[in-house]
Amino acid sequence: MQSPLPVRDGVNATRLRLPDEGPWDTAMDYMMHRWGHIDPQGIEDRFDAGEIVGEGGIPLDRATRLEDHTFIWYYRTLPPETRIPVELDILYQDEHLLVVDKPHFLPTTPGGTYIQESALVRLRNQLELPDLIPMHRLDRMTAGVLLLSTNPETRGRYQVLFEKRQVQKEYECVSAAEPAPGYPAVDFPVVVRNRMTKSRSYLLAEVIDGEPNAETRIERLETFDGGARPGAAVTHPAHRLARYRLEPHSGKTHQLRVHMASLGLGIVNDAFYPDLLDKAPDDYTKPLQLLARGIRFVDPISQKPVEYRSRLELSEAVRTRP
Repeated sequence: MQSPLPVRDGVNATRLRLPDEGPWDTAMDYMMHRWGHIDPQGIEDRFDAGEIVGEGGIPLDRATRLEDHTFIWYYRTLPPETRIPVELDILYQDEHLLVVDKPHFLPTTPGGTYIQESALVRLRNQLELPDLIPMHRLDRMTAGVLLLSTNPETRGRYQVLFEKRQVQKEYECVSAAEPAPGYPAVDFPVVVRNRMTKSRSYLLAEVIDGEPNAETRIERLETFDGGARPGAAVTHPAHRLARYRLEPHSGKTHQLRVHMASLGLGIVNDAFYPDLLDKAPDDYTKPLQLLARGIRFVDPISQKPVEYRSRLELSEAVRTRP
């Protein structure tokens, strides 16, 4: 549903669905029920200023009845955010697409404590593109190629490619060169298939019984000594690390991290898999060693094959190079 309020400071207006019935006479009564314990005066001031609107941008006031609107829109008061010390790199831009290298630690879209400090809001403000929308997402801790639509009129043609799985993605990671004790040896390349699920109430993705819905092809590219360098991550008693190419044929949350961990090859600096570590402040010296290396597809506008490649490198792999 199209918001009647424009993007402001790179952030969309918040949409709220009003209940069909309840012990509230007005829309303001309901908002007071939801958020009055936080800022009751602020809610009253917004209604008085006409800053809360319904469909068509009709301003609501204190007396607007609950049943008069199904959806209302308003701008959130954004808390101050500490800037994440990473930068985006623009790889390609035209009248339809923007392709960037998203760094580790920066979320793709606003959420939780990260609003202004998200790739989408930064780019909207930096490039003055309020209609910018990501075509897919990368986890906050994953770096690499991110594709965004700059043109609402052609956006649907790119969205169809993702819906029909006509986009090929390639990732790289650094993990142990051999599986952890207790796991069988792996004959590469290998294809991992299983059934994954993730609920909103649970932090981790889980592998469950049932028809596979997640598939990844994994190839080992090179091995190197991971324990000989000062400060290098130690993930395996032998201290041998390897760089892997990952080709997902589905897009489940945390799929690559789960599939690597299932082989006894948990990705270096992964705080979730195979073991969930206690939450700690971000350590910018130890990024998750997972990178979206490339993305390719037949462009629906030009009808030509295109490929975009990341210019980033995984720090654990770079350390081995002269």
